[in-house]
Amino acid sequence: MAEWFEEWFNTEEYLNVYRHRNEDDAKNLFDLITRNIPIDEGSKVLDLACGAGRHSILFAKNGFDVTGIDISENLLNVAKNTAQELGLSINFIKSDLRKLCLSESFHLIINLFTSFGYFENDEENGEVIKLASRHLNDNGYFVIDFFNFAYLNKNLIPVSYDKTKDSIIKQERVFEGNRIIKRISITSKANEKHYYESIRTYCKDELLSLIMKNQLKIQNMFGDYLGGKFDEANSPRIIIISKK
Repeated sequence: MAEWFEEWFNTEEYLNVYRHRNEDDAKNLFDLITRNIPIDEGSKVLDLACGAGRHSILFAKNGFDVTGIDISENLLNVAKNTAQELGLSINFIKSDLRKLCLSESFHLIINLFTSFGYFENDEENGEVIKLASRHLNDNGYFVIDFFNFAYLNKNLIPVSYDKTKDSIIKQERVFEGNRIIKRISITSKANEKHYYESIRTYCKDELLSLIMKNQLKIQNMFGDYLGGKFDEANSPRIIIISKK
């Protein structure tokens, strides 16, 4: 049986629900990373859970040698088409992150826009960071960008509605144990479809512990894509830069 992310990320509706992911956020995060990490043009970058390739494409545009990994054929096709249109050479690979084994190592590995915590048990989620550490060069960097649980806990929007040209999207959010569950209903004249997301919530200390447990040293922490200082009560994101 397919896991929720295999089914959901492979639908056309996924890109509709997240069409508000704008290029400004991606550019700001790219700028933040490259400002705070010494990385030469041509360096190898691995984008774990690259999705439709927003960040992979930015790194490739700026002269880096990029590999992007994702489990969704649909999202990878979007990424490949965009890269092709822009004349960029990016190595996109379809793989489950838990089973990834590459022969090369990288100067920078990124896991951005809450592409973590999808798996049902903590050991499997921790494998992603272990895998990143294993594939880093000595003195290479790992960057993770996740929602700040303390902030989300105070500011959760239980229900929201969004309208596209031909459908209504309803999103319901609730905490269940140590996971945040999002139930998505997409209603059009033709039919109604239902999907869900289930992401393990990690507080700051849990994330830091996972990173340090995998022989990575914390270098910096930010609370938003513009580089604001991380404040556990008020920062919407937790962006952690670590070094092998």
